[in-house]
Amino acid sequence: MSDNSNAELSKTPLHSLHLELGARMMAFAGYDMPIQYPLGVMKEHLHTRAGAGLFDVSHMGQILIRAKSGDQRDAALALEAITPVAVAGVGEGRQRYGLFTNEAGGLEDDFMVANRGDHLYLVVNAACKHEDLARIEAALSATCEIEAQFDRGLIALQGPAAESALSALAPQAAEMKFMDVRELTIDGARAIVSRSGYSGEDGYEISLDAMDTDRIARALLADDSVEAIGLGARDSLRLEAGLCLYGNDIDQTTTPVEANLKWAIQKARRTGGDREGGFPGADVILKQFETGPERLRVGLQPAGKAPVRAGAELFSAESGGSPVGTVTSGGFGPSAGGPVAMGYVPTALSDVGTTLFAEVRGKRLPITVAALPFVQPTYKR
Repeated sequence: MSDNSNAELSKTPLHSLHLELGARMMAFAGYDMPIQYPLGVMKEHLHTRAGAGLFDVSHMGQILIRAKSGDQRDAALALEAITPVAVAGVGEGRQRYGLFTNEAGGLEDDFMVANRGDHLYLVVNAACKHEDLARIEAALSATCEIEAQFDRGLIALQGPAAESALSALAPQAAEMKFMDVRELTIDGARAIVSRSGYSGEDGYEISLDAMDTDRIARALLADDSVEAIGLGARDSLRLEAGLCLYGNDIDQTTTPVEANLKWAIQKARRTGGDREGGFPGADVILKQFETGPERLRVGLQPAGKAPVRAGAELFSAESGGSPVGTVTSGGFGPSAGGPVAMGYVPTALSDVGTTLFAEVRGKRLPITVAALPFVQPTYKR
């Protein structure tokens, strides 16, 4: 990419390191980001599953929320006005997957929220972070102090060797369990660390001051088990793990129930719960809990070796008829050993084993509804 083409793109604190490592860079969510390194997407993917991969996710948005009352629970209850998630049920030092919904029940973004004792810590998607910040400010400013930390670094260390690599620099990392969040000192740098990630593997997400990010990334890469991994492998890893990509598998037109994310809405926020409803689109979403949605996000296993990409239409018959669904993510799954995909189908056609047909370049190819995930997660619980 030439200097002119990326002049307007933002750069993460690791931009120089990516260039030094020979990354192929590409515009993503307004940032100049590494898509792959000389190792290549396939080997980067497999290395993450076998060793440890280091991902630059500094383009994502980090936001702090503090209740003006000084009581963190007040901030959690305030946030519940714009999310169906039971934020007030998150214990100190723990985090939870969250969703922002709209009045139609659609998804505005997904995020992670942690209880840091005296404040909430959110990580939101890069492409949505400014809208998310505005949404939070509009709803919470009267009762909460909101601080965007969009200039901080954020790196993800994922894979079976992640614990040994990080605990060599921060021994307490080994004590953490899945979804724990702690402040750790990593080789002299203060970091907010969660034991979570987006690959289906055990690992960590590490928030750092921008000035510390490059040094800590290099310290981790000095471990023989750690390789730099680009967004290409990040996408194939999360697809095998059955994890949604906002803008592809979930968006403003899909509800949490349609997206098969009912598990993300705790009983306290459902009909009959202690804090039932009260979030945007509650009437639509809670009704779908009772009646069931007309369509569902499912795993899809194409026959043969050819991947079926996002946007492919799905049919119930080999010829004739109108499309019944759409593929939202698709590609080759290196660990699954073949093509994998996700998409939306009518609930009546959502049972595992149902055969459908995906239209690829004018031909209809068999594709089977499959159980998610394609690769079982290895989280440390």
